[in-house]
Amino acid sequence: MSAPESRRWRPVVAGLDFLVANAAFGLAYWLRYEAEIGGPITSFTDVPFVDYAPWGLMLSGIIVALLAIEGHYANRRRSSWIESLYSIAGGTLVAVAILIVILYGIRPTAQSRLMLPYAALTTISSLGILRALEGWQHRRALKEGRGALRTLIVGAGESGRAIMRNIVAMPELGYRVVGFLDDDDDKRTRTIGRFQPLGETGELSEILDAEDVDLVIVTLPWSARDVIERLIETCEELGVGVRIVPDLLQLSLNRVVTESFNGIPLIVVRAPALQAAGWSSRVKRAMDVFIALGLIVVGAPLWAVIATAIRLEGPGPILFHQPRVGRDGKQFTLLKFRSMVQGADARRASLRDHSEVDGPIFKMRRDPRTTRVGRVIRRLSLDELPQLWNVLIGDMSLVGPRPPMPSEVVEYQDWHRRRLDVAPGMTGLWQVSGRSKLTFDEMVMLDLFYAENWSLFLDLKILLRTVPTVLRGTGAY
Repeated sequence: MSAPESRRWRPVVAGLDFLVANAAFGLAYWLRYEAEIGGPITSFTDVPFVDYAPWGLMLSGIIVALLAIEGHYANRRRSSWIESLYSIAGGTLVAVAILIVILYGIRPTAQSRLMLPYAALTTISSLGILRALEGWQHRRALKEGRGALRTLIVGAGESGRAIMRNIVAMPELGYRVVGFLDDDDDKRTRTIGRFQPLGETGELSEILDAEDVDLVIVTLPWSARDVIERLIETCEELGVGVRIVPDLLQLSLNRVVTESFNGIPLIVVRAPALQAAGWSSRVKRAMDVFIALGLIVVGAPLWAVIATAIRLEGPGPILFHQPRVGRDGKQFTLLKFRSMVQGADARRASLRDHSEVDGPIFKMRRDPRTTRVGRVIRRLSLDELPQLWNVLIGDMSLVGPRPPMPSEVVEYQDWHRRRLDVAPGMTGLWQVSGRSKLTFDEMVMLDLFYAENWSLFLDLKILLRTVPTVLRGTGAY
């Protein structure tokens, strides 16, 4: 949703909050007077709801007014649910305090003192649920490409690609890249995944006139200060939003942290989470061994069925051995259930022109080398089960970048090689984000995003998302 559209919807959201707060006040009345939570109601304190209704309207109005003054409606798209709930709770409690002061002056008779605390709890809960539903609907719309900010990226260096891979990995952020600009001839003539080069920085004005752009993100190095200032002026003249990414010596921005030395700011460059030795790598390794060993034991009968089917279909080995490149460029032998006819690798070069994905990897939806059993096990990703042994002996991890073949690595650009900084995995962010539907550059962006933003929670999230992805056969061939 663009900024003007967002502003138009603010009164609607505020009005909906007013209605929900009134309904919450009615719920508070029911809890106290009908359910009699907090003690029985006497004839002296039995007050009809119509007498309470004006106070409910007043409380709802004060809450909405306080939230508006605080900027809640202007900033809610940039706020997390926790931040929104904190804002709602603060506004509600202040509104209740104001109403208590008002009631103290009016001194209405025979009203339960528990009504306002109940109203505070029901209002905070109701508006919190409303924000959660709104956030869910908003994220869903953004994933479908609706309401995203059309964004132009200036600079295709490391910082520019960092922005791109965050947009690829997290569509719920609400950005859609229309293209990028760069003054380097080599970068200006190459697409990066789905992102198209549109020209050089000097053409910004013409491009903004030709394209529907909501936001320009400048990721140029500070050595190009004059260019950056000119770009900012152009955006301001044309009424287009502009943001500047501080490009610190072309470092990955999430590796940069600041410290203070007696008031003097210091910049610290930390190692990526999965490169740094410590508890994180040990926890990840322990999880790999525990889960891989458990799946091997539990899945043994299934392994036997697949091995028998492969043997009955025809001659040839049950397991397929293939050299792959792992962490730091070290080669290892990857294991898979054989899903193709014997000598399939020798025919790969003749089919290269039929690959349905770009870049150095080869994928073909109706590969003539695949056997009948192979089509079934590849569709369900069962051919990859023997890689659990690779995980167990430390060649791979459960979650990580796809392990490339040596012939693919030869074709890598310099920035592609950074995906070799971490151990490859059986599944990864790219598998649960589109698999074969992604371009090679997008796959690398997701791998780098994973390496730079690793956490145990992210690994568990990817593992859980892998199950429905595999069952649906999304992008598997």
